[in-house]
Amino acid sequence: MDFMLTEEQLMLQDMVRKFAKEEIEPVSSDNERNHRYPADIISQLGELGIMGIAYPVEYGGAGMDFVSYMIAVEEISRYCASTGVIVSAHSSLVCDPIFRFGTEEQKQKYLPDLLSGRKIGSFSLTEAGAGSDAGATSTTAVLDGDHWILNGSKIFATNGKEAEVFVLIASTEPSQKTRGVTTFIVDKDSPGYSIGKVEQKLGIRSSSTVEIILDNVRVPKSAMLGELNKGFKVSMVTLDGGRLGIASQALGIARAAIEDSIKYSKERFQFDQPIANFQAIQWMIADMWTEYESARLLTWRASIMKDKGMNYSREAAMAKLKASEVCMFCANKAIQIHGGYGFTEDFKVERYYRDAKITELYEGTSEIQRLVIARTLLK
Repeated sequence: MDFMLTEEQLMLQDMVRKFAKEEIEPVSSDNERNHRYPADIISQLGELGIMGIAYPVEYGGAGMDFVSYMIAVEEISRYCASTGVIVSAHSSLVCDPIFRFGTEEQKQKYLPDLLSGRKIGSFSLTEAGAGSDAGATSTTAVLDGDHWILNGSKIFATNGKEAEVFVLIASTEPSQKTRGVTTFIVDKDSPGYSIGKVEQKLGIRSSSTVEIILDNVRVPKSAMLGELNKGFKVSMVTLDGGRLGIASQALGIARAAIEDSIKYSKERFQFDQPIANFQAIQWMIADMWTEYESARLLTWRASIMKDKGMNYSREAAMAKLKASEVCMFCANKAIQIHGGYGFTEDFKVERYYRDAKITELYEGTSEIQRLVIARTLLK
């Protein structure tokens, strides 16, 4: 496997890094403090082709590969983890299942607006009683003539406040658990659809996380995504790609923590010298960078496997597990290097620490990733 980036990928990396530095960084802290969705930034990312970077041009995408998408998410997350997850959830969890499992009619209807960023998507799997256990889904879909009637509620829907297109699963045969759930595409303007609680979160505060309420929502038969009662498969395949998106978000946060720590260690003087001269600081920075590089290689390997059409479920779980735990490690060390200042809002490392934690939770907790990895090894 060749882990050297192509000239096209390097050009993309440079372009996104420059955009993130010039356009995202100046507003990220204020947006975060005010829980403000970065609408202007998302619109610009759509114009740059980032919202549909890994999808065919015929549907409005940029026609690049999945590795390029991973690079973009990392560069964005380096300066704003909230923006990184907005892009990741939209692209990995909504555009991907529609592209992969949708009919041609569904692709033509939804993808052009989604891939251009004109519309934002949200994925709804989690419920109050069904998190890691997707088989416990209580949202129901009942066939009534030419329509499905959806009832129930979903929680923790990323992008849910701004999204106009939702991909969600509902139970169509409750007795069959995971073998009786089906995936649907639901438009925000569907009668009976509403937003419930908007979560106030520890981190990624510029990204909305909401409750979705479905009260006798009627959707046409054509809203079914994939096959009847095959929604669990659709969700699991979708989450494989989503885990790589979160791995790349985690890499961006980790790199921010490392780069800020290097800068601070050169500027902070104690005992008449920069603290970068102290072996304790040097070892922390060395460990941070080594862990970051190892996580990035795992993420890129899984992304290459996805591009090649290989089964990458285990590799995606490994990448997400490693990257998220490395992210927490680096954010923690960054605060230690900054000392008391790292515990204040005067430096961004406190934000990196708050943002880092969620990477160990969504798209499957670290414990779920370990289960996925272990089961592939033991079966």
